[in-house]
Amino acid sequence: MCGIAGFWLSKPAVEPAPEILERMASAMEHRGPDDAGYLFESSSGVGLAHRRLSILDLSAEGHQPMESASGRHAIIFNGEVYNFRQIAGELGEQRWRGHSDTEVMLAAIERWGLEAAVERFIGMFAFALWDRQERKLHLVRDRIGIKPLYYGRIGSDFVFASELKSLREFPGFTGEISRDALALFMRHDYVPAPHCIYQGISKLQPGSILTLDHASSEPQIRSFWSPAEAARSGVSSRLEGSEEEIIAELRQTLASAVKLRMISDVPLGAFLSGGIDSSLVVALMQAQSSRPVQTFTIGFHEGEYNEAPHAKRVAQHLGTDHTELYVTPQQTLDVVPLLPSMYDEPFSDSSQIPTYLVSKLARTKVTVSLSGDGGDELFGGYNRYVFTRSMWNRFKLLPYPGRKLAAAVIRAVAPETLDRAYALARPLISPAKRQSAAGNKAHRIAEFLPSRSPHEIYLRALSHWQNPEALVPGASEPATVRRVIAESGALPSLEEQMMLSDQQVYLPDDILTKVDRASMAVSLEARVPILDHRVIEFAWKLPLDYKIRNGVSKWALRQVLYQHVPKELFERPKMGFAVPLEHWLRGPLRSWAEERLSPAALSRHHFLNVGEVRKKWQEHLSGARNWQYLLWNVLVFQDWYEHGRSRSPRLAPLPSLIGH
Repeated sequence: MCGIAGFWLSKPAVEPAPEILERMASAMEHRGPDDAGYLFESSSGVGLAHRRLSILDLSAEGHQPMESASGRHAIIFNGEVYNFRQIAGELGEQRWRGHSDTEVMLAAIERWGLEAAVERFIGMFAFALWDRQERKLHLVRDRIGIKPLYYGRIGSDFVFASELKSLREFPGFTGEISRDALALFMRHDYVPAPHCIYQGISKLQPGSILTLDHASSEPQIRSFWSPAEAARSGVSSRLEGSEEEIIAELRQTLASAVKLRMISDVPLGAFLSGGIDSSLVVALMQAQSSRPVQTFTIGFHEGEYNEAPHAKRVAQHLGTDHTELYVTPQQTLDVVPLLPSMYDEPFSDSSQIPTYLVSKLARTKVTVSLSGDGGDELFGGYNRYVFTRSMWNRFKLLPYPGRKLAAAVIRAVAPETLDRAYALARPLISPAKRQSAAGNKAHRIAEFLPSRSPHEIYLRALSHWQNPEALVPGASEPATVRRVIAESGALPSLEEQMMLSDQQVYLPDDILTKVDRASMAVSLEARVPILDHRVIEFAWKLPLDYKIRNGVSKWALRQVLYQHVPKELFERPKMGFAVPLEHWLRGPLRSWAEERLSPAALSRHHFLNVGEVRKKWQEHLSGARNWQYLLWNVLVFQDWYEHGRSRSPRLAPLPSLIGH
């Protein structure tokens, strides 16, 4: 796992090019603390920089930039190609300098060509390849988007990097903020690819190859794999056979993916939350390991957010070498100031905080950690899949004008008034159907009532600010997620359409971004075996009822897990990796939030509708509404903006977990 950066200059740089490369690499030293390497060709203007976190081939033979045996190609590579030994076997007799996957990748590209080689790679990767013979620069990103890659122009020069903080080091970077991207962020809590918070900079889409044949030419981008193609192919060739045979094949596919990701020349472990996905990954690791797997869990003292006891019971059953750490509220809050430098652009999935903490804990003992991410998107694990279907089945029975009117009536009544009315009627309602916070829940339902289609319900379920263009004056929100949802309509079921949408956008731009930045901030490599593309393709061949059956999500994964862990250890309501934001904003973070949500702070940049934000803040403080997620979006942007005005882009020092 590493960090890459580089450029193709259209004219001689105003500063010495090697110095620029060194600054770009140093800005992300956390991604690769073990080594640094640079290559600059004055004849072409191409510069490559690399920071190395040594995982495979710890010797100097793994140093990058690395050149092919013929000297035609030079590469800088972030990630791992897990099947490199198999590929080396297919290449036949070679005179290998070391035993790194990077060297095998170069040999494969020289033998078969770039695209044919990439199609053989199983892993996570973002790399830049300079072809001296054809004088072309290629940027490549893995199939599902596990590893990041930004690119764009600064002036007339082409630049790229693993993280934006490297691009900020290039001379002439202005950091002009995109209002359109900001509107996307306010809706989703991340900026979906290919967009970026900065004008002129883009994210390379997963499964893509970008080719540039001149520093000032227009990049040509082509796809070599996509979830949409995997989905279309899978649903047209459903698996046949008995349930026992299909579950056995799923287990074998998952076990193979896990085994490949256990290849390492440094200590390796796994995150364990006690949920289905992480428990399954750990179970398959332990089944293929000759010694106890090292597992890691973060615990919280607030019981409603604490999964540590569940993880401990799973670890004890599997016999892992388990480490858990209960963090104090202050340790958790200490992460908040690190977020702007950790994520580079606004990113407000609040589970970023515990993800960082568990990464920090794991890094005390291992350099590589496996994660269970991907199970929800592939196997129907999110509550919103059931919610969207349920809501639409009810709403479609009522005419649209009636639903729109009902929503308006509900919104016209304050939540506390609805709570009082509900309290009066409570004795008449059966205990099983009684609810708490009825007023807030009624207002939440009112947000969905005017939906004209299940896709619109789903988009609303994915959205924080429902009308971000009103919040960000002058913004024109790009279609992105709306377009992806619409394009998924060719799949046979609503649930599969939602899963495909999540695989294309939410998974790479939220979940995988969160894990990559949080883990790399502490120089930890996180591997995600469930997102092996062979697992994804297999999952799309499964009939829907192998994913959601009788209201039970991830049915097939549960059947595999039952073979290793008793169901009573993980059959419980889904918790997620959450923090008590609602309480924090009214309590320990209140003064911090008020400083950033003050009229003066909100008016400083003219990006946001001050009145709308202040209204939400006052309603939240009074307890009238719970606007935690909407406010967190604004707070993260405010903190990021202030951070960008006043700091060097280096990642802030890491707080200690021990001894607080």
